[in-house]
Amino acid sequence: MKHGRTLQELAVEIRRQAGERRDYLAETNVINMVPDISGARFVVDGVDGDFSIAETAHKQIGQYTDIPWKYYDRMRSNPELLAHNVNYWLHGMRAQPERRMIRTLDGSLRAFLSDRYRRIDNMQVAEAVLPIIGRMQEARVDSCDITDNKMYLKVVNPRLTAEVSKGDVVQAGIVVSNSEVGLGSVSVSPLIFRLVCTNGMIAQDSSVRKYHIGRANESDVDLGIFRDETLEADDKALMMKLQDAVAAAVNQAVFSKIVDQLKDAKHAKIEARTVPKVVELTSKQVGITQYEQEGVLGHLIEGGDLSLYGLGNAVTRYAQDVKSYDRSTDLEAIGYKIITLAPTAWNTILSTANKEV
Repeated sequence: MKHGRTLQELAVEIRRQAGERRDYLAETNVINMVPDISGARFVVDGVDGDFSIAETAHKQIGQYTDIPWKYYDRMRSNPELLAHNVNYWLHGMRAQPERRMIRTLDGSLRAFLSDRYRRIDNMQVAEAVLPIIGRMQEARVDSCDITDNKMYLKVVNPRLTAEVSKGDVVQAGIVVSNSEVGLGSVSVSPLIFRLVCTNGMIAQDSSVRKYHIGRANESDVDLGIFRDETLEADDKALMMKLQDAVAAAVNQAVFSKIVDQLKDAKHAKIEARTVPKVVELTSKQVGITQYEQEGVLGHLIEGGDLSLYGLGNAVTRYAQDVKSYDRSTDLEAIGYKIITLAPTAWNTILSTANKEV
């Protein structure tokens, strides 16, 4: 698995962000984008100062105003044009103003969300799950990070171990993730850790999720958001469910089922002459880019296991090479998705590869 921060570094950054972030609720008629020499910035009437705009927030603004991303991104080189377009559609596209949740951190707009977005913050999640992980005998946080988009905790529990084949040992684990900016739910997923190459594989189809959607949030006259007793009670109940999910995720039955899937994939062979085409066709189906295909192909050939299992592991091995921790984690989930492809989908890929080679 790709390594990000140490657990201590993660804890420090979570606490820092918790103290620095500011959230607001504002009607669209008091929100404006303004041009600046360094690029467009974001202004809310009643809030001191202005904000730079993070990549995620740019995309969310574009989605909300129905400006196609290709055109929106092109306009970023002309802040005046971008601000004019955004403000026109922000203020005039609906008969009545709509209320939005604005999440900021370190002077930057990091998310532009619905007022129904339920804030499940990284501090809450960490405080709920780390004590549970600490009580798991021999369990260790093998990889963790906090990016602009998500927080991740990847835990390995060596007490659950199995062999896929002679000498190919895997161990059970879990991945806990959360996004404060609207890019996914708080999630607990089983993790498979392969000792031979320290790959991580995330079984997302066995995950437990809680989406950040709830009743509309309220704000005070200063636009800042405060939690009421009902929300706090809801949060407490959710964190208890999250703790239960973490405690149950490292489960012998779930682990055994996944190991059986890995063993089955080991028997799904790929003919050597079709390997490049199989990688190409599979990549298109699961969302691996053309650039990434080259790295996956290299690891598949280097690993020497020309099977569906080998292909999935080539993807998770390549996940260690990419710069982005977010993308690395995506690829760890894609590796599992490949290994568990439906037989009809896999057979179609093999037959098409045979015809085209």
